[in-house]
Amino acid sequence: MTPHNLTPRYKDAPHFKNYWEHGNGKALIEWSGAQVSLENFEQFVPYYYQKDEFGDAVLQDIYLTKSYKDATAQMQGWIRNGISEDAPESAKKLFAELETVPDWVDKNLINRGAEFCAFSGADALIALRDYSLMTGYDYAYLSKPLAATGALKKGAVKRLGETLDFWVNVTRPNALDVHAKGYEYAIKTRMIHCYARHSITKHVPDWDAATWGTPINLWDMMATNVGFSLMFMDGLRKLGIQISDQDLRCVLHLWKYVSYLLGIPVDLLSDNPKKMVEHFYVWTSVQPPADEASKNLACALLDESLDNPSLKLKTSRRALRYLHLSASIFLLDREVAKRLEIPEPMAAQWFPKSRVITNKAIDKLIERKLINRKNIVKSGHTLQMKVLDDYNKVTENSNFH
Repeated sequence: MTPHNLTPRYKDAPHFKNYWEHGNGKALIEWSGAQVSLENFEQFVPYYYQKDEFGDAVLQDIYLTKSYKDATAQMQGWIRNGISEDAPESAKKLFAELETVPDWVDKNLINRGAEFCAFSGADALIALRDYSLMTGYDYAYLSKPLAATGALKKGAVKRLGETLDFWVNVTRPNALDVHAKGYEYAIKTRMIHCYARHSITKHVPDWDAATWGTPINLWDMMATNVGFSLMFMDGLRKLGIQISDQDLRCVLHLWKYVSYLLGIPVDLLSDNPKKMVEHFYVWTSVQPPADEASKNLACALLDESLDNPSLKLKTSRRALRYLHLSASIFLLDREVAKRLEIPEPMAAQWFPKSRVITNKAIDKLIERKLINRKNIVKSGHTLQMKVLDDYNKVTENSNFH
């Protein structure tokens, strides 16, 4: 018997079957060679009710005994310089694990994955925003912690800026070395997850753990990893970027290590696309389609461009919203777009198809050695850092909200 008698309750639901038999799920199966089934459902169920025990213990000893600012400063010192002798045992346990790089970590693969993330330039930001994040909103239970912690009140601009800040800083070369910047971002994000879980447990008395799982549980975090890695690469593929088996392996390996630093058990992690799709298939069987909170999150993300003060002209904001709207319609299943109430703009195919044509042309020029790939990597990195800098300038303004 599984905890709370959890079953693959949506395995016969239209949204589940359509996604895996006709939609983007089918494409993922064909791309990865996955052989999906629910035979191993039982082995994953416990993770739906498990949390990050090491991280939560540090939360109790550090974050709940002083101000959040002081706790973060103390953690930052340990992250950058190593754990101190007077640190509590919970912190020593956590950092003993974090500072011991697992044998399976291949730094060369990670750095090649980071290079590919920069190479993909603006398309990386499109795939993350309009495909990975939007797809995540279609799973109602996965979205519940965001709604419970006031994500809408916080504002899509700040939320997207924080996501971009994390993504950029963990996908740079050598960023995941112990004490480096990406390593720091991963651990700080891990503690934010722990703090959010504590807040939900304390302030949301009607949280239905039997149905929704433990807030920010380990199984949901595995699914989020799929969104940032495999689904991200699938989005780039749809946008016309040629992805070799090596490119795919390197990016998935990078995110396997990022996710390990975030506290996801290695048993749930893989850099094998076939296994990732098979695991994701099982997880989706317990997830209902978008609800009202999901739709509100999707709408806020779509309208983020209209609220972003980094764009001075209203016409520029409307134009950027149109581009993201078009990309979402192009990348998502039509059924998912309808559930999230994403409207289809006029000439919706124009922008994404222009990206496909451009990316295919760039690949041919690189192949013929008419363009140096390293220059594309450099320009992609510069663009991504410029976008991040624009968001940081906005969100650092204390009066923004």
